Amino acid sequence: MTPDQKALVTATVDTLKEHGVALTTHFYRRMFEHNPELKNVFNMGNQQNGKQQMALALAVLAYAEHIEDPSVLVPAVTKIGHKHVSLDIRPEHYAIVGKHLLASIAEVLGEAATPALLDAWENAYGELAALMSGLESGLYQKAVSQDGGWTGWRPFTVKRKVEESAEITSFYLYPTDGGKVAGFQPGQYVSLRLFLPELNLFQPRQYSLSSAPNEEYYRISVKKEAGNPSHPSGMISNRLHQHVQEGDIVEVAPPAGDFTLETDKQTPVVFVSGGVGQTPLLSMLEYLVTTDSNREIVWVHGSRNTKVHAFREPVAQLAARHGNVHKHIFYDSLEPDLQVEGHYEGIVDLQQLNGGTLLQEADHYVCGPAPFIRKQVQDLDALGVPRAAIHFEEFGPATLSI
Repeated sequence: MTPDQKALVTATVDTLKEHGVALTTHFYRRMFEHNPELKNVFNMGNQQNGKQQMALALAVLAYAEHIEDPSVLVPAVTKIGHKHVSLDIRPEHYAIVGKHLLASIAEVLGEAATPALLDAWENAYGELAALMSGLESGLYQKAVSQDGGWTGWRPFTVKRKVEESAEITSFYLYPTDGGKVAGFQPGQYVSLRLFLPELNLFQPRQYSLSSAPNEEYYRISVKKEAGNPSHPSGMISNRLHQHVQEGDIVEVAPPAGDFTLETDKQTPVVFVSGGVGQTPLLSMLEYLVTTDSNREIVWVHGSRNTKVHAFREPVAQLAARHGNVHKHIFYDSLEPDLQVEGHYEGIVDLQQLNGGTLLQEADHYVCGPAPFIRKQVQDLDALGVPRAAIHFEEFGPATLSI
């Protein structure tokens, strides 16, 4: 890009701040009208609740703001690249998206979308698409080169379906072809795809792998999303709970994700989760105990009550067997038999655990809803934990910036 083109892109920042969501909403509507087959790739639930439009608007804004030095966006680009690989996004998809994005800019901005501005954004998008495609090509090659690896969608059989709580059920997925499963890093996820008759579409969703890596199966632990007027029910999660049974076949993409345990370190680790946010942290915890790690481990989890608290007993058993595992559980209200050491009333409050439990030299892994993550990161900041030692994962489209 020329300096003049970069200046033109930068000049659109204020417009993107004010009208970014309107632009991306128009873009998705346009793209799905002209390329309806892409509805099988995108999460239509996130289209309905507006999260995808918001996430794309934030991404476009961030790119415009940092067009002079896009290297600062590497962490975000890497996260998006992993998501794309998990959805089997290929270079040809970028051409389709680019066509509709540029057309949307022209249609939404009207006369303000001069030929020079459109040329600048075309070049900017071309550079970003090349960057993303190159990153994703490397991820695809890595996925297919390892033992048991593959790319795209592969059939898996649900051999076990285990109810972990009133809301969360685990699904044990084995390759239908009888082969091995690729290894993964603790904390990663897989995409699972089902056909939804009510939409007449395939729909993919990402689910964290909730067990330690092995060569036989993947375990995902899914929360049934009942939904409410402002948040639609989980189309895929509910179908998994209600209709998918042991013996059924689902399609799965290879493991992806960059929210992973740094397995080569020996620092203490603190796992902080809310609700189903514990699933990637369970994989990390199981990996550490199954590899006989001597790292100090602190498990902090918040749940409404014992009925919806999944993996309560397995984690308690791990803590009982391994002296380096210490657990702290928060419930909205404490029943009399739970008023014992290691149990607390209210939402997760890391301030209550300060005094040796939250080690300054520890790495902290946080996962849960966006408001939960924001609170925990702010509390860790207040406790003096370095930002480099705080790792977090937001489920769904990335709308959280800390």
